[in-house]
Amino acid sequence: MNYRKDIEKCIEFIEEHIKEDITIEEVANESGYSLYHFCRVFSLCKGMSVMEYIRRRRLSLATAELFKGRKIIDIALEYGFETHSGFTKAFRKVFGYSPTQYMIRMNGYLDEKITFEIGGDIMKPVIVKRPAFKVAGYGININITGVTYTKDIASFWSNYNGENLESKMYEILNPPKHAEVGLCVPLSEDGNAIYLLGVIVDDFSKVEEDMLTVEVPEAEYAVFTTTPVDTTNDKEQKEFAKIIKGTWKYIFEDWFKNSGYVYDENKLDFEFYDERCHYRKDTVMDIYVPVRKVK
Repeated sequence: MNYRKDIEKCIEFIEEHIKEDITIEEVANESGYSLYHFCRVFSLCKGMSVMEYIRRRRLSLATAELFKGRKIIDIALEYGFETHSGFTKAFRKVFGYSPTQYMIRMNGYLDEKITFEIGGDIMKPVIVKRPAFKVAGYGININITGVTYTKDIASFWSNYNGENLESKMYEILNPPKHAEVGLCVPLSEDGNAIYLLGVIVDDFSKVEEDMLTVEVPEAEYAVFTTTPVDTTNDKEQKEFAKIIKGTWKYIFEDWFKNSGYVYDENKLDFEFYDERCHYRKDTVMDIYVPVRKVK
């Protein structure tokens, strides 16, 4: 399946209707996927939610209009912002300056193209069958159609580390092996889901009230191991995070189109973090993508 081509088709639709009140359902319809699957694939490929992409694209195009001498309020209204202040706030958040300050700083130079790509060297996957298993841990409710979807997960990770939930989870659940699983579990067709970071357990008998649980069904997976990166001096593991994002992007934009497989929407993908991802010179992790053969 050529996910890159389908995402590009959706982006073309966005470009054609960028000044209109685009709904996420309309964009998803262009791909032919379910709303949940489309939003998931788009965010993994582009590093942001669909609506965040549309918002940033509108702001990017609006910068060109600033240099034509037009009034800021006219530009704001044309690109879907209801007020001058709302446009300025959104503009400052992306570019770091108010529209007026931006024009002065650029001094006549305008780069109309904003790149959101993140690259990385990717290893070939291994195809495996894995039986069903249980996961328990901590998580949050999210909506993948929302603007803040990826930021909400990033905030959860920050809170997870800040409150040392990992140690608490291991102490309470005492799992057979030391390894965490990160996964999104869809709750409804309108994009509501749970993001869970937990451990594999034999049963849910030790689960406490503030924890979440999920049963991951049996599936066939394409398992991608990220390329090694040195994280011994990187406590925030920023470079490791870039490699993971680049791997997800590669999977949907490049690997699927010539693989002979399609993504199995009836199963769950997940990230697997074990002892190989804890501040080593060769830090890696695994991404499990449920697949089925093209008929």
